Amino acid sequence: MAQEQKRPQPSSEETEEVVEETTGDVAERKDAIDEDVDSILDEIDEVLEQNAEDFVKSFIQKGGQ
Repeated sequence: MAQEQKRPQPSSEETEEVVEETTGDVAERKDAIDEDVDSILDEIDEVLEQNAEDFVKSFIQKGGQ
């Protein structure tokens, strides 16, 4: 026969605290990642504004490449 193991259940207050802390941490990390992505996209835009023609020419195939 299988034995049942009973685990103590955390109170609802403890569970709510953990969920709130986790949600806050995730939101902070998401904001930081969003800022990083935005700065990278801004950099790409700047490069394309300055060298758009050169950028496009680098992707044009030349004579059987």
